[in-house]
Amino acid sequence: MKKFNFRKVLDGLTAASPVGSSGGGSGSGAGGSVHPGGTAGAAGTPREEIQETLTSDYFQICKTVRHGFPYLPTALAFDPVQKILAIGTRTGAIRILGRPGVDCYCQHESGAAVLQLQFLINEGALVSACADDALHLWNLRQKRPAILHSLKFNRERITYCHLPFQSKWLYVGTERGNTHIVNIESFILSGYVIMWNKAIELSTKTHPGPVVHLSDSPRDEGKLLIGYENGTIVFWDLRSKRADLRAYYDEAIHSVAWHHEGKQFMCSHSDGSLTLWNLKSPNRPFQTTIPHGKVQRDGKKPESCKPILKVEYKTCKNSEPFVVFSGGLSYDKPCRRPSLTIMHGKAITVLEMDHPIVDFLTLCETPYPNEFQEPYAVAVLLEKDLIVVDLTQTNFPIFENPYPIDIHESPVTCTEYFADCPPDLIPVLYSVGAKHKKQGYSNKEWPISGGAWNLGAQTYPEIIITGHADGSVKFWDASAITLQMLYKLKTSKVFEKQKVGEGKATAEIVEEDPFAVQMMYWCPESRIFCVAGVSAYVIVYRFSKHEVNTEIASLEVRLQCEVEDIITPEPETNPPFPDASSQLPPVKSLSGSTNTVAGEGTMKDSIPCLSVKARPVRMPPGYQADLVIQLVWVDGEPPQQITSLAVNSAYGLVAFGNCNGLAVVDFMQKTVLLSMGTLDLYGSSDPYQRQPRSPRKSRQFAAGLTELSDSPVSLELERCKSPTSENRENSFSRSRSSSVSSIDRDSKEAITALFFMESFARKNDSAVSSCLWVGTGLGMVIILSLNLPASDDLRQSEPVMVSPSGTVLTLKGAVLTFACLDCMGTLTHQPYEVWRDPHSADDGDKTRKRKLVMHSPSSSQDMGDHQFAVICSEKQAKVFSLPSQTCLYVHNITETSFLLRADVVTLCNSVCLACFCANGHIMTLSLPSLRPLLDMNYLPVTDMRIARTFCFTNEGQALYLSSPTEIQRLTYSQEMCDNLQDMLGDLFTPVETPEAQNRGFLKGLFGGSGQAFDREELFGEATAGKASRSLAQHIPGSGGIEGVRGAAGGVIGDLTRARIALDERGQKLGELDERTASMMASAEAFSKHAHEVMLKYKDKKWYQF
Repeated sequence: MKKFNFRKVLDGLTAASPVGSSGGGSGSGAGGSVHPGGTAGAAGTPREEIQETLTSDYFQICKTVRHGFPYLPTALAFDPVQKILAIGTRTGAIRILGRPGVDCYCQHESGAAVLQLQFLINEGALVSACADDALHLWNLRQKRPAILHSLKFNRERITYCHLPFQSKWLYVGTERGNTHIVNIESFILSGYVIMWNKAIELSTKTHPGPVVHLSDSPRDEGKLLIGYENGTIVFWDLRSKRADLRAYYDEAIHSVAWHHEGKQFMCSHSDGSLTLWNLKSPNRPFQTTIPHGKVQRDGKKPESCKPILKVEYKTCKNSEPFVVFSGGLSYDKPCRRPSLTIMHGKAITVLEMDHPIVDFLTLCETPYPNEFQEPYAVAVLLEKDLIVVDLTQTNFPIFENPYPIDIHESPVTCTEYFADCPPDLIPVLYSVGAKHKKQGYSNKEWPISGGAWNLGAQTYPEIIITGHADGSVKFWDASAITLQMLYKLKTSKVFEKQKVGEGKATAEIVEEDPFAVQMMYWCPESRIFCVAGVSAYVIVYRFSKHEVNTEIASLEVRLQCEVEDIITPEPETNPPFPDASSQLPPVKSLSGSTNTVAGEGTMKDSIPCLSVKARPVRMPPGYQADLVIQLVWVDGEPPQQITSLAVNSAYGLVAFGNCNGLAVVDFMQKTVLLSMGTLDLYGSSDPYQRQPRSPRKSRQFAAGLTELSDSPVSLELERCKSPTSENRENSFSRSRSSSVSSIDRDSKEAITALFFMESFARKNDSAVSSCLWVGTGLGMVIILSLNLPASDDLRQSEPVMVSPSGTVLTLKGAVLTFACLDCMGTLTHQPYEVWRDPHSADDGDKTRKRKLVMHSPSSSQDMGDHQFAVICSEKQAKVFSLPSQTCLYVHNITETSFLLRADVVTLCNSVCLACFCANGHIMTLSLPSLRPLLDMNYLPVTDMRIARTFCFTNEGQALYLSSPTEIQRLTYSQEMCDNLQDMLGDLFTPVETPEAQNRGFLKGLFGGSGQAFDREELFGEATAGKASRSLAQHIPGSGGIEGVRGAAGGVIGDLTRARIALDERGQKLGELDERTASMMASAEAFSKHAHEVMLKYKDKKWYQF
């Protein structure tokens, strides 16, 4: 009795339609119960249907963690008690960092640049001021911070904020020169305002400019120091609402810093000067210095320097104070790098930076501003880096940074992601990478050590590989949502360095970054690693724990396209498929460049783009180059960039293709097995491929040179100029989106996907054999048979034969990926060679046998009499039964867009197809039936960087480059979304606030009245009244009760919930109070009107109405 599944019928109706196989067999159709394996004629044989376990309940998308340096940073803040650091950016993002593993990313919905950040010290909260003149209060007592309140200023622009330690009143300075005060708890504006015209003298005729500084006196919290841009300083008495003193300087002020005793303060100015002021004599500064100014011989004032953008003045109990500032360098040295200057007593140290300084903070032992500060480090935020300088050592070394903020050391050009890889790889890579670590760091612990993080339940090893523009490749340990660099490989070391001035005469095809990594292929089990570079080369690497000194083997491949020459068209006939051991004779290559003559007037031919080192090279432990394969120029035409790459350690073969054709190389024997144009791969005996291609062949003559400007080839050339910024698939992604199925597009057919597999090459095969699956840009799939020597002993001497199988399958759109399932629906692993060290010292017998694994451990040794081939193109996915080549299932993924990435991945001990579409949709399909399980419009492709770097991996994980400096990881697994809270670090941990130092009797008596100041009484509504409603608008945040579900458990979580509930209740009571007042006023008006009516008609008789 044939098994019938009603659910499958419905799935089949929605997802597929019966489709005939490309090999000529009739399709079984996707509807109803499909019997994989047999031909259409044998479909009646009873077979057990594969039970698919994945349902839509297994899938959910959410972002997990972001790694790397915050892109375009603008602001910096530090909590000295919690010891966490916050960085704001120009795109409205905030990154909060603590100990390794504590790394949180949050984003303002407005996307407005962050101007300033202020921690509520040891309160688990953060205030952000943004360029859209909004203040936000973030709750950090939950693993994913949320906004509790927002306050949007309508009439004034925010320029500076200051929150005194242990105060709930925030001072806000504006562009108009006014200072407002905000209650942090309710986020409501106080009626107390310091207007600019009240702060300055009445006799002053000019506006003082925006507020650039606000701080309360360390000696007396009732006094506020206000700095205006034009050089005016006002010391405002908050109680008496008047200025105690005013100081004027003829240079613009950039920043102000107090001495901890509160008797003097320091200002930095636009002419590179520092002025020190005493409150007792404010008429002029008692000390003025230009630290980097040249002293004039005639005793005049030192010459002006660049502005000092920020200064900090920190005192020590047992040594001279530290004065730290950025900028202020002399104008006569325009090439000097940005610098941070540290003045300690008479010693001046200038620390030069690699990037411009955005902001810096001096980290001190105490949070109290009226104590000796005891600075121990300086955190310096640069445009592309974060460094922390150790102030406790005389040579000011920097701390070793534990965060992965050097991802962008060279621009990332491609990424690969491997989850659940062999567990021994991470320690092995770390051991070879640790030997290259730099020396000279501070011997102290990294000072930003706040928060708490534990490993969580997710324990499988994960590795991320990034390829870079300078040819470097970095391996990262990405286990348990952290990121740590393991090992760095420099692929450019196999090539000779180009001498300056040789650029025009050489054969380079890219002007800059000629070593940029374009594609990577890694086999974790055999540790074979392969890279394809932008200059049309492939390097095969083997892993060894031993250093060697050896020459680098290299091959040159002449890869041409078998078409008529466009410049001088002459009809040619396609030769039949040659023997596998021979190569095609050289023919004209179609290329995207009309520049066939070199600069010297000689035709470039048979020369590679780069020169491989000919001398023996010392290779340290780690990945060592085994073979370099370079495509060469053909008759003045440069080689086209590589579009697909695959390597197999069991076969000892590497295959790569471009828009001209395919090359297969034996990297064990170091020989080229195959090098031919795409059209010739079909074989002349197969008439099927001629039918759709005949219009294109006849079109070549008429097309002329227009094909060069309006084809993927010109896009390829465009990308050659800047390989770091364009999509590696641009050569066939932009044009294919409009008319992918059109055969009248271009005379070349790019190789877009390659896959080595033990499979059924032909319809009549009774057993699997070694195959190479080739996918093209026009949706054609060609299977090539690989004839390998029968025994391992003959592998080094007998030639490998590559021949056509005659099998051609078709899909709509460029082929992206292949996979193979066994007869039980289990993913079949590609064959591989178990890793052994090629330079092992104890390996006396060089001829020892290789250990090959031809079948995946999860499936039985007997592959069964059939298997499933999963093929996904940019438009559709198909599942074929082999060897019958029957198309069992087809799912048209998109009609209006195209896929950028597709991967067959494992999840919850099952398998599915994950797809990322150019319209932003992330989709998953079941296998083998191709039922849609997930389809979410999640990630709009705003930048080609996302398209180039997006990749899926096993266990429901994916990543992409969200900015030039950051990797964003996400999950499409419901289980991981549910467990994410446990995996993330805690930003807030309960820490006792340090006690204030004993001030002593005399200091308490004469040191001012700092403790007696009651801000609540002064700024509260009872005294100051309400602020104008039109000035600022209060917006309740999204961090309400829902936002607290992830907050710390126990008492803290309960208190947080209670506090937010009280806030919401207070807000509702306030609204109720307003409504009640309105109703009372309405009732009073009605009563008055009724009384007037009664008086009017009081003495009238009934008949007078």
